[in-house]
Amino acid sequence: MGLFTAEPDPGADSRITIVSGLPRSGTSMVMKMLEAGGLAPLTDEIRQADNDNPRGYYEFEPVKKLETDQSWLPRAKGKAVKIISMLLRHLPLDYTYKVIFIRRHLPEVLASQKQMLVRRGEPADQVSDEEMARIYGNHLRQMENWLNARPAFDVLYVNHRDIIDNPAKACRRINKFLGGRLDVRKMTGVVDNALYRQRRP
Repeated sequence: MGLFTAEPDPGADSRITIVSGLPRSGTSMVMKMLEAGGLAPLTDEIRQADNDNPRGYYEFEPVKKLETDQSWLPRAKGKAVKIISMLLRHLPLDYTYKVIFIRRHLPEVLASQKQMLVRRGEPADQVSDEEMARIYGNHLRQMENWLNARPAFDVLYVNHRDIIDNPAKACRRINKFLGGRLDVRKMTGVVDNALYRQRRP
């Protein structure tokens, strides 16, 4: 019962919850955690689950055109939507955003992205891992500075491995950040260590 006794958050229905990070950083898992906890996702289910994301991608196709079309954003109020970090700069600043930004060890991100390309029969070695790590590292630093400088964004940074290693603690952090109204037990139950397939030291 204690999970649902927090005072109502008057801004919860007007703000937009965003799950972000690099592609293959664990954003789909966090979206599923939020859904299990009671926060509705904004998704169209066009991209179906597959071997790379067996529990679904939780994507919303209009997000890909965020740079030129933000007309769908009112539909995201009071919900969670997945937006990769490269697109966050295109969000208008007249909304209020709660951003859960997933950080994942870059060698794991790169290995997961490469495995996805191999499964699709696409080239996986056009850019070296060293160069991609440099590009992603610069991007993440720039993105953090950009977010920190804009009051419209309230950001919680969560490490992917922390979710896997101690899901209950990670879920409590996320729940507190979002106002304490989610079901932490159900959120924790979503985390499946068996799907952590690219662990790197």
